[in-house]
Amino acid sequence: MDRTVFFKAVRASLFDGALKRGQVDGLAAILDRWARMPEPADRRWLAYMLATAHHETGRTMQPVRETFATSDERAIAILEAQFRKGGLPSVSTPYWRRDGEGKSWLGRGLVQLTHRVNYATMAQATGIDLLTHPERAMELTVAVDILFAGMQSGAFTGKRLSDYFSLSRDCWTGARRIINGRDKAELVASYGRRYLAALRLASGVPPAVGRSAV
Repeated sequence: MDRTVFFKAVRASLFDGALKRGQVDGLAAILDRWARMPEPADRRWLAYMLATAHHETGRTMQPVRETFATSDERAIAILEAQFRKGGLPSVSTPYWRRDGEGKSWLGRGLVQLTHRVNYATMAQATGIDLLTHPERAMELTVAVDILFAGMQSGAFTGKRLSDYFSLSRDCWTGARRIINGRDKAELVASYGRRYLAALRLASGVPPAVGRSAV
């Protein structure tokens, strides 16, 4: 894949004509991780992971905390205030509150990894000790490993990339269930299709290619 072509394409279609250093680094980290995937690999998987990171990080392409706060303490304060006002109706257990070891299991990364049990699952999947050091989910390479492991295995919600992209299926809006039900499904799908177009262009695949896995 010609990365110069890829970055030029996404700069125009997804980043309003300009890429910041952090965005380039984040995109490159995801591409580097993908390059270690066994062949053949379905580019739609990569496109949808890029789209997910794009949406979940507010297109910074860098690991973020839930609420986009610059510190754990600030994120905890924001979540606590929202919870007390009834602004988080789906939350029954305030997972962001520090436990007996002083650790907070708030959302972190390129996807919002929350709750101790999910950190434990990703620790096992990646081999990274996220239970001792949950803050490591804010490291770019760790966040990328979590993104890949969770979306490929279905560890986040029980849904995985192969459920929506295969030789017989091409479901861009349904794939949002891998992360968060149907929230912003059409928007994330639109990002995914644009990333796929850039990946195809960078790989010399004509734009007119159909829906098959290429």
